[in-house]
Amino acid sequence: MTKPVTLWGLPHSLYTGRARSYLRKQRIAYIERPPTQPDFAERILPAIGRAIIPVVELADGTIIQDTVDIIDYFERSGTAHGPVPHPAYPADARLLALAHLFEIYAVVGLTRHAMHYRWSYLGEQEAFLRHAFATGSDASRAEATMGRMHSYLPMLGVDAATIPAIEQSYHELLAHLDAHFEDYPFLLGASPSIADYAMFGPLFAHLGRDPVPLAIMQREAPHVFRWVERMHAPDLDSVDYPMPAPEFPDGDLPATLAPLLAQIGRELIPDLTDRLAFLRDYVAQHKPKVGDPVADKPHRRVIGTVETSFRDVAYTGGVQPYTFFLWQRLIDAGRHPEARALFAKHDLTALIDIDLPIRVERRDQIEVWG
Repeated sequence: MTKPVTLWGLPHSLYTGRARSYLRKQRIAYIERPPTQPDFAERILPAIGRAIIPVVELADGTIIQDTVDIIDYFERSGTAHGPVPHPAYPADARLLALAHLFEIYAVVGLTRHAMHYRWSYLGEQEAFLRHAFATGSDASRAEATMGRMHSYLPMLGVDAATIPAIEQSYHELLAHLDAHFEDYPFLLGASPSIADYAMFGPLFAHLGRDPVPLAIMQREAPHVFRWVERMHAPDLDSVDYPMPAPEFPDGDLPATLAPLLAQIGRELIPDLTDRLAFLRDYVAQHKPKVGDPVADKPHRRVIGTVETSFRDVAYTGGVQPYTFFLWQRLIDAGRHPEARALFAKHDLTALIDIDLPIRVERRDQIEVWG
């Protein structure tokens, strides 16, 4: 009998949700353990150099941190029973580029929504959150962790000026997603892709679980709520649709994607354009060397701040090299002619028709300059 992998994570963790959903969908046996257990500090922390989840520990002791690395490992290596049953990377070049677009939007865009609804409405859902953050821990540690998480809001662009735009964005996104999931069980057709796993992180752990945003989702977007349930199920859970579930056409993409792509473009392009300008200045000034860590210490994920905007509202945000890691994946996928044509049709060319001044890669559990 194959020994299950260990998933170090927590129920309310955004990125743990992505990894857990993938393991379930691919029928990979796992045991989930909280990072508060002594083994994590004794064995895992020294290996990854920072307190971060999720982490997957394989039966042979191999440690993998970050959801991209976790998914990519199993996509390459398969499961104990052979190849993964539902490959996360679409074979269609257009859909692959779209999958990477949703992946970066989930991190750059939806993390802001998730953190706003979790912490700006603390008074309305405090008991729920205190219970969640005390999982595997105690009240004092929960208090410290909650305080640290709350402190991230300004760097994510959550303030009095941006909050109305964030909430308008959430309602619009739910409406667009709900119309799409009425016809399709997953973002890119009949099976989940990295687009679904990426979007599931914030739309489950925060927006589909914390009481305030969950109530909005259930009230306004029942198809989105069903998709959240579907993504957490161990099978495709497509009972809502004809059998077999509908695939995307070979020609034009479904009309339900157009409003989603328009919203993503409106919210991503100004933000990423400003971050690109920052990166160019940073590279010219610091001249980072290939292979060097992107930050002086593994736990530091921000290398500066940038003046940017969200839906035309100005804010000062933190710059994470991990954003450029995800963006490079999108740019690489967007080089295919069919992907370029699709992005041009939806006014998204600005996201793929550029060159980053330096690559960001993942090596030894951290981001490094490539």
